[in-house]
Amino acid sequence: MKKTRVLTAQVSEPKPKTWSNCLVSGDLFFVSGLTARENDLVSIKGDNAYDQSKFIFSKIRAYVEAAGARMDDILKMTIFVTDMAHNKEVWQARAEEFSGDFPACSLVEVAALAQPEILVEIEAMGRIGCSTAA
Repeated sequence: MKKTRVLTAQVSEPKPKTWSNCLVSGDLFFVSGLTARENDLVSIKGDNAYDQSKFIFSKIRAYVEAAGARMDDILKMTIFVTDMAHNKEVWQARAEEFSGDFPACSLVEVAALAQPEILVEIEAMGRIGCSTAA
C-alpha cells in the first residue's frame, strides 16, 4: 500500500532527507516523535513536562486531523521523558486529550533528548476511523 506524507501548517517540517513527521498508509497513520520545539525549531514551548506535553499533544492533534483521523483513533503511543518523575505531569496532559479507551502506551526514561530544555518527546500511531467515540 502506498504511503503519503501528511503536512500541516501548524507544525514545521524537518529538513529534507531527515524524516517525515507524519505518514499515512491505507488507514494507518504514524506520527514521529515530536517535542515542544516551536515552529522556529529552536525555541521550546513550556519549561515543565506538563506544558511541554500539552504543546506536543496539540502538534499531534494537528497531524492526526490532517490525516483525516481523531485523537481517539490513536492506538499506540511511546512517550520519552528525561526524568521518570515527570510521569504525573505527562499523564495529566494525556488525560486531558483522550476520552474512552486510552491508547496503549509505553513510558521510557532516556538520558537526554535533542536539547537540554526538552523534557518530553511523544510518538503516536493509529488507524483512521477506529474510534468508538461519537
